[in-house]
Amino acid sequence: MTSNEPSSPQDEAFWRDFLTNGDSRDRKLRGIYRRIPSEPRCQICAAPFRGVGAPLMRMMGKRPSQQSPKMCGSCFDFMAEHHGGAEIEVSLLFADVRGSTTLAEGMASAQFRDLMNRFYSAASKVVFDHDGSVDKFVGDELVAMFFPLLTGERHAARAVEAATALLRETGHGDAAGPWIPVGAGVHTGPAWVGSVGEGPRTEMTVLGDTVNIAARLASAAQGGEVLVTGAAAAAAGLDATLERRELELRGREERTEVVSLRIGPTS
Repeated sequence: MTSNEPSSPQDEAFWRDFLTNGDSRDRKLRGIYRRIPSEPRCQICAAPFRGVGAPLMRMMGKRPSQQSPKMCGSCFDFMAEHHGGAEIEVSLLFADVRGSTTLAEGMASAQFRDLMNRFYSAASKVVFDHDGSVDKFVGDELVAMFFPLLTGERHAARAVEAATALLRETGHGDAAGPWIPVGAGVHTGPAWVGSVGEGPRTEMTVLGDTVNIAARLASAAQGGEVLVTGAAAAAAGLDATLERRELELRGREERTEVVSLRIGPTS
């Protein structure tokens, strides 16, 4: 099957079961792997590629795949063999660095690179600590996904917790202020999750309108703010008395109900 062909019903059934149920042993192992220090890690199983645990991981076949360094060899082989995906309920976290253009203008390019690398490292750790997966970094933006295979049924709550943890990790709430200003958005809804691409370009990703909504939320959030859609707030069990408002998100006709969670003063 090529990437241009739709998944067969059998493939979709396989992926839906895999993504929503998975294997409890795999989740336990992932919980162990993510506690071994050092980044970067496998996008799927959280096995560390560096540090004290890396030699053991390599013996287990969990070294960076030559085809896709975001995954370990064993996870990449699985994705390549079981090419396809399915639509499931997911929670997505997008986080944007606010004013990155202005930041870049005010420092040397090497300093800006170091600042962004620090953000990437902090964001990756927070996502893995909350049982999520880093889908990608796009410039100054984090895209992370949380779904039952990795996170269990509390994926919405874990996505919200990861978003607020990321704001704290970047210094929002500190008396001195953040070392980098970040705004975030969380949305829960149906999306296609699976393996895309061919050969060395195979990777796991998430697609659909749910992705677009989460991205728009992050763009609308102020520094130190997490915007959570009503759907994500309900799935996460957030306090029903939290203040809600409706936003006009770019490119969408209907207004979107959101809950605003703030860490420190907004900007």
